[in-house]
Amino acid sequence: MLLLAVGGVAATTATAAFEARGGIRHAYVLGAKTGQRLELVSAQGRVVRKGRADRLGSEIFRNVAPGHGYTVRCMAGGRVRWSKRFRVLRPGQNPKQSFYRRKTLKQGLNYVTMRDGVELAMTVRLPRGKTLADGPFATVIEYSGYQVAAPHDLFDSVVRQLSGQSTEPDPLAPATGTAVGSLIAPMLDFAVVSVQMRGSGCSGGVFDLFGLPTTYDGYDAVETVAAQPWVKGSKVGMAGISFSGITQLFVAGTRPPHLAAITPMSVTDDLYTGSGYPGGIRNSGFGRSWLQDRMEDARPAPRGGQPYARQLVRMGDERCLANQRLRLQTQNALRVQRRQPFRTPSLYAARSPGAWLARARVPVFLVGQFHDEQTGGHFPEALSVLNGKPNVFISLQNGVHADSLGPTTITRWAEFLKLYVGQEIPRIPPSVIALSGELYRFLADAGAAPVQQSRFAGFTSVAAAKAEFRKDPHVRLLMDNGAGPAGLGSIGASWELNYSAWPPREVRARRYFLRPKGALGGKPAKRRSVSYLADPSARPAQTLPGDGGADAWKAQPPYNWKPIAAGKGLGWVSKPLATDAVIAGPSSLDLHLRSSARNTDLQVTLSEVRPDGGETYVQNGWLRASHRKLDPRRSTSIDPVPTHLRRDAAPLPSGRFSLVRVPIWPVTHAFRAGSRIRVTVEATGGDRPRWQFATVDRGDTRNTVAVGGDLASRLVLPVVAGATARGTPLPPATALRGQPSRRYVVASNGG
Repeated sequence: MLLLAVGGVAATTATAAFEARGGIRHAYVLGAKTGQRLELVSAQGRVVRKGRADRLGSEIFRNVAPGHGYTVRCMAGGRVRWSKRFRVLRPGQNPKQSFYRRKTLKQGLNYVTMRDGVELAMTVRLPRGKTLADGPFATVIEYSGYQVAAPHDLFDSVVRQLSGQSTEPDPLAPATGTAVGSLIAPMLDFAVVSVQMRGSGCSGGVFDLFGLPTTYDGYDAVETVAAQPWVKGSKVGMAGISFSGITQLFVAGTRPPHLAAITPMSVTDDLYTGSGYPGGIRNSGFGRSWLQDRMEDARPAPRGGQPYARQLVRMGDERCLANQRLRLQTQNALRVQRRQPFRTPSLYAARSPGAWLARARVPVFLVGQFHDEQTGGHFPEALSVLNGKPNVFISLQNGVHADSLGPTTITRWAEFLKLYVGQEIPRIPPSVIALSGELYRFLADAGAAPVQQSRFAGFTSVAAAKAEFRKDPHVRLLMDNGAGPAGLGSIGASWELNYSAWPPREVRARRYFLRPKGALGGKPAKRRSVSYLADPSARPAQTLPGDGGADAWKAQPPYNWKPIAAGKGLGWVSKPLATDAVIAGPSSLDLHLRSSARNTDLQVTLSEVRPDGGETYVQNGWLRASHRKLDPRRSTSIDPVPTHLRRDAAPLPSGRFSLVRVPIWPVTHAFRAGSRIRVTVEATGGDRPRWQFATVDRGDTRNTVAVGGDLASRLVLPVVAGATARGTPLPPATALRGQPSRRYVVASNGG
């Protein structure tokens, strides 16, 4: 027995009753006594972290340097008690394949141990009527923090609701947000493994939005599933929309050797710029409510958490209950976000989906919408890293979050998975085609053209089908989604443009100068200035009632897109276009700005003024003026890229004009001949269905914009050389999905 002095008190040593383990840059304790003081000690005997066990007997030590020989000690009963020694892992320190081959997954709910000892809930779903003995199966993983591993059948739950047998979803069925894996893929004869993110549902661990342990859990899940004897070819794909689309970008960046392909839909590229702080302004609408929901999901069952976890714990699932023990260690993501108003590298670097996508080496089929009311339209900024890579297929369109599943893309998505994951000839089951209309009405409350049979259904050679598929364009720009033959606002594009890169190499910067009296275009005029009052209360905060979630996917949402209030914004409008102008990519509004305040928030809106007197929304851009410093390595004349770093922030100089380049987010739109291009600038709000902004403006800031002379403000658009609308008519004013229309009202300055 060893006698030590701890805190000046002599004490003997003993083995601790609690468990301590290391993970990726963290360590955690389970089974300690409530309130017990705990110390993390390095191999050199230095105390590197201190903590106290919560009421569930747990503690987590974050941001720990990787290395061997760590231990956790405490004082109990006059003795110093030590845990066993353990290792804190570094990112990419992956287990050997034998670690994965030892794991066996059965049909239904499983609990699978990750590299750091945390268990994840994984539910194996097979095509209807099949058992594992009918394998091997082409297999995909859906990895999400939503209710994904709930063990019941989503198809049965949907049928009961559609038939009127039930008005409430089954608490043991997956959430509809996981329908790609839990509903659609099994109908297409894929086996699906629904993987529950750590810190949610019946999975163990702590929820930490896209932290390193979560990202490498995806690696472990891929390798575990691929090692199963019922998985065809010992390779798996990944599928999913939104949360389970974003996870694919992270996992692909870890490069699991048995990942065959990914198919992300409706994603974001950056948790700061893309959805959390657009333009450096906190998203206090959907961004706040989504994080709040994730915090609710992370509460320990059975008192809180997801419905299936509460239900299973009440039914006696002891492993699900045991996996709740670290839940009180979950950080308050809302508080963390509010305390980090800049793009702090230590917080956001590892949580950048776009940066992980740049590391991917597998085939990719990606679909997204420029007007996504949830994840936003910034995501195309990450797609240039895929240019030149083989077997990458990108579909971009106007529209909302659910439209990735539309008939213009869903058959090609199925073809891609069949060819690149299953090594099978693609065929769409007749049942899927027959049910597609009902499914679109259930999932999106909108009509759609029927899902089409695969063009390869009659092929007899997988190699020939894949060779033909590879001829598909790298980038499909699906135009006028909502103006198709299935009715106004129905899901599906009317026509498309195809290119070999994003943004298209055919893009040319076209400059339109802001002129006096609201004119846009031509050459710079003599130097003048115009001003407005930055008043966020002058318009509704958003364009749909409530949080907008119930209405945004409808064929005809009840938009309330108000014109700019008198004196509360500026507008500039071009002459009627002599020919079509198709834009594809990001744009820039380069303002010479003077403000009565040291800081102000700018919202820019690009729109099309139609010959019939209507106006159609095209895209937004935002910028907090103090964040105007640009990254010189990444910025171009079309695409200004602010750093959003604390060290680069600077107030506006008093009484002087400053160049403030406001990024307008990527979009593809065909301005028809006879229409006019309009750009406006005002306070934040009023253009988005679900987003709101925690703005610095309070209605008393006067912003002045210089036009002409040596301070010639301008709009720079990415016009695609040679592209036209191909004779397609101007869509009706209410048709385009995600793009509200209103009567054109002239701004106070005449534009």
